[in-house]
Amino acid sequence: MTTLGVVFRPQFPPERLPGVVRAAEESGLEELWLWEDCFFSGGVTSMAAALAWTSRLRLGIGILPLPLRNVAMTAMEVATLDRLFPGRTVFGFGHGAQEWMAQVGAKPASPLTSMREHLTALKSLLRGERVRVSGDYVRLDDVALDWPPPAAPKLYVGATKPRSLRLSGEVADGTIIDQAHNADAVRRARALVDEGRAAAGRTDRHPLVVYLHATTGPDAKARLRKELEIWGTDTVPGLGAAGDAETVAQAVRDLADAGADSVILTHTADEPDVEALVRFAAEEVRPLVT
Repeated sequence: MTTLGVVFRPQFPPERLPGVVRAAEESGLEELWLWEDCFFSGGVTSMAAALAWTSRLRLGIGILPLPLRNVAMTAMEVATLDRLFPGRTVFGFGHGAQEWMAQVGAKPASPLTSMREHLTALKSLLRGERVRVSGDYVRLDDVALDWPPPAAPKLYVGATKPRSLRLSGEVADGTIIDQAHNADAVRRARALVDEGRAAAGRTDRHPLVVYLHATTGPDAKARLRKELEIWGTDTVPGLGAAGDAETVAQAVRDLADAGADSVILTHTADEPDVEALVRFAAEEVRPLVT
């Protein structure tokens, strides 16, 4: 069955998060996702608060920029939340927007090498291993977590370009695809991920999480069109869904047919009622998606 979720975008102030989380918990939404865009709300702190406010809701972050944190600190944060809220977290990682990484002095000369080094070390730490590594971007001298998770959590990668998608298939446990991908692009992304998995000899399950622009209400089509223009993707066919529950559900089904295991609805920048969108997804769209 396709998992259905909603993104709470960090362009909304943090004090809006409690109401959205409450709506998600009460309506039965499966997953609420957060973004850590510079220089808005912290993804890990927002996730921790949302988990503490709820009892069953699953929280995802897609993505945390890998170069922004020391890998040991990332491992400590992931391990702590996984132990406190087992089975309720999904952590996604990525290169980070390169212009933002440059602003904070963390832009790598080789984003792919940086990602490989960070993910390799992070997975080792979360398995409870003692790590010694001296790479271009990750340097650890006899580092081990005192409180690793009982079982290493799955780590996802947000990727768009072919080499990043192949690397995700090789070293990550799942891939996150942004809302600029229509169903055909999702199929191509899945194929590239599978190339990376085959090259690494991996046969384990590799979930694909796909974001989907979604709007509802009387002005839904106009708001979606405006959002696509903001993202510069208004000429890409088949992006987003604007309309009633069946319209949105059909778009979700199309992405699922293309290979998505989870579809996460992404609200527009001018969404007037995120809480209502969450309830719409859980109560009206979810029953139409298998």
